[in-house]
Amino acid sequence: MFPNQFEYHRPSSVQAAAGLLAADPDAKLLAGGHSLIPAMKLRLASPSSLVDLGGVDGLTGIDASGPIKIGAMTTYAAIRDSRELKSALPILAEAADNVGDPAVQARGTIGGALAHSDPAADYTAIFLALDGSVEVTGTNGARTIAADDLFVDLFTTALAPDEIITSVSFPALDGAGTAYEKFRHPASGYAVVGVAVKIATGSDGKVESARVAVTGATSKATRATAAEEALQGKTLDDAAIDAAAAVAGNGLEINGDHFASEEYRRHLVSVLTGRALRKAAQT
Repeated sequence: MFPNQFEYHRPSSVQAAAGLLAADPDAKLLAGGHSLIPAMKLRLASPSSLVDLGGVDGLTGIDASGPIKIGAMTTYAAIRDSRELKSALPILAEAADNVGDPAVQARGTIGGALAHSDPAADYTAIFLALDGSVEVTGTNGARTIAADDLFVDLFTTALAPDEIITSVSFPALDGAGTAYEKFRHPASGYAVVGVAVKIATGSDGKVESARVAVTGATSKATRATAAEEALQGKTLDDAAIDAAAAVAGNGLEINGDHFASEEYRRHLVSVLTGRALRKAAQT
């Protein structure tokens, strides 16, 4: 099918892009386009205009000299191939190779993925587990949104209609272990279920902080707080990991569909939480 008619804008600044969004409530931002364009072709989305961020300078690049900062229009391929990230925050580079296929990795962007809030995306869970934040700009100025506040519901975020993600930031690991485990849909590459974890232990080997985030199973990327609480203050051994994995799905409103039943997804949440925690314990 072909999309409905729309106007096309290619602004040269974030402020100009925000102004176009504010002037047209039915406008949509175009970043990588791998989610929006197929939806338009199927007429699941019919924006009146597209605001292409490809002409805006300063939205790409990776700075890992301190807290990691990544431009919102940085592609998965750039993240995948970044030597800086492989050293400072390897989970980001490793996960990029799990996103879609090489074509998607070449065009898809980290900012676009977070703004889209797809319930089966990879980087939403990783962003949440790593306690990241996004810097956004709109017609009323700039602000920062923490990971725990960004995802509201299915394809819905805390971004105002005229706000644009300009960069994504992550705190330094400081010795914490991280991992992302995913049960991949064989056709789409999306996560049937994915689990990202970040675990920090003290000098006594006990867990001081734990963040466990799930994608693919719920309407948005969601923290598995029951698993986090089960780990707190425990030595990260097999018994603690098994106990946390067993309760990882507790309190989560897990979906079932033609890809996987609610029961199977709940099982995957447990299994993948255990795998991710064991991997993180070795990093």
